[in-house]
Order: sequence, then C-alpha cells, then structure tokens
Amino acid sequence: MQRRRFIRATALGALSAGAALRLRAQAYPGPVKVVLPLQAASASDVAVRLMVERLAPRLGTSMVVENVAAAAGLVGLEQLSRTRPDGRTVAALNNSIVTILPHLQPAKIKGEPRRDYLPVAGIANIPTFFAVPASSPVKTVQDLIKLAKAQPEKLTYSSGGVGSPQHLATEMFKSFSGTSLLHVPYRGASQAALAVASGEVQLMSMALSLAQPFLADSRVRLIGYCGTERHAQFRDLPTLREQGVKGYDYSSWVALFLAKDTPAEAVTVLRREAQAVAEDRDFHVQLIRSGLEPWARTPDQLSRIIDEDFDRWRKVIQDAKIQAN
Repeated sequence: MQRRRFIRATALGALSAGAALRLRAQAYPGPVKVVLPLQAASASDVAVRLMVERLAPRLGTSMVVENVAAAAGLVGLEQLSRTRPDGRTVAALNNSIVTILPHLQPAKIKGEPRRDYLPVAGIANIPTFFAVPASSPVKTVQDLIKLAKAQPEKLTYSSGGVGSPQHLATEMFKSFSGTSLLHVPYRGASQAALAVASGEVQLMSMALSLAQPFLADSRVRLIGYCGTERHAQFRDLPTLREQGVKGYDYSSWVALFLAKDTPAEAVTVLRREAQAVAEDRDFHVQLIRSGLEPWARTPDQLSRIIDEDFDRWRKVIQDAKIQAN
C-alpha cells in the first residue's frame, strides 16, 4: 500500500514538473532580450547580469542583456516603448528611472514608467558612498563641506548623466549641506567613476560595486555612506548624517519589469522564476561579493515601494529645488 502511494505521488510530481516545463516553453518559446537603460559594468548592470545568468536556464531559453546607456535612461525607455508586449522583451529599471526621472524631466520621459510596466521581481539594492580621488585633501564629509563653501562652484562631481542616481544624490547633498558644486555628467556611471579614480573630478556618489576595483588599487577613498546606518562592510565609516548632513538618506535599487499588456501566462512564468532566483541563497552570495545587497521583492511589494518612492522623491526634489540641468 505504501509503495503504491509512493509511486502515485512520484508520478504526480513528474506530471506537475512536466506541466511546469510545458508552461515555460509556451510562455518563452524563444530568446528573451533584457533592456537595461544604463551603462555596462554599472552597479545595476552587474546585478541584472547575475540575475539573467541564473534565470535563463529556469526559463529554458537564452537571455541577452542589451545596454542602452544615454540620457540617464530616457533613450532606453523610448526603445522599450516601441517593443511588442509579448514577454520577449524584459525591462531592467532602477529607482531613478521609475520614480525620479518623471519629476526631473517630465517633458522628456516617455510615458509613465510606474504605470506602463508590471513589476516582476526586485533584484538588488545598491550601497552608495561619497568617494574622492585618493590624492584628495578631503578626508571627511565635513572637509568637503568646508572646501566647497570656501570655493563655490569650483569643486567638481561626476555622474552618469542628468537625472542619474549619482546626479540626484549629489544635488540632494548640495541642498541639505548648503554647498555649491559643479556637475560634470558622463555617458554612464562607469566612466564617471573612472573620472574620480583618475583625478579628473573631485567627487562622486559612487556605488560600492564600482568603487571596489579602485579601492583595491588605492585610487579612490570613501568619505561617507549615503544610507541611514553604517554599512556592514565599513563599520568605521560614518554616514553623511553622522557627519552633519541632517536628514540625508539616499539608496538605489534595480528590478525586472514587463510591459503592462504582456500576456498573463508570460507574466506568471517570469514572476515565478525570477522570484525563485531572487530568493536563492547562492545568488545572494554572488550579489554580496559584487558589492551589492540582495533585494528580493515580490510584485506587490515592488508596487508599494514604487508608489512610496515616487511620492517621496517628488517632495525631495521640490523641497530641495533640484534641477535637471
């Protein structure tokens, strides 16, 4: 009797697994393109490629990440708006594109990202630090503030473009600290980080994943963490808040999305498989080693976070009078 039950349960399990495979094959019969409107080797790019590497086998198809790095995400959104909502094109978007750009550049942004795309799964949170060239006399955030106030519009900071996370984080710092810095936008965050390491510019709000190689060869120095509590890997480094920038808090995340008219079957499959990857412990280890933080969020959680971030950044941008240019 027990043997019969075991055989029946095994058969049902096999049928269930077979049905899941057929569903994946029907939903994703061919290659999938993941459009990331950010530069290759950026923090978001690293996170997305780690996700795709594990997600493709689960979908039983190939997946290719396409970087469309221009205008802080605007060009990538334009390209995404022209693709068919068949599930074969996945959008990888960060919080800047979804919740910040609509406030900074409403006339230029294509559609409304938080309404035009369905949340699939959160991937990673991106730890961000203020970084200066290793040769800089600036050792702390207070040093930076004193120097910036003594030389208004003389100190330069780099970013991945107007409306990028680096741009907003530093403009928010300027407003909260009463300083004046000169913005030098680059084509992407990777080039902006290299500009700091080479001494072309004097400051950047830099993701840890970008900073790691420059920390290893002592080309940049971190002077403050942008979050509300000290980072676990840098317990001796104070936050910007601790260094006198009252109320300062900047963080960034990246997640997967699908166009809102994507067939329900494709949405269901991608959400299930992407969530499984996002919650996988080995995947978490990969993210942490790459200077990222695991950020597994369900579609419902993502929707709430997006709406909250949208409202929060609108207030920050308005109160701080942050401009796109």
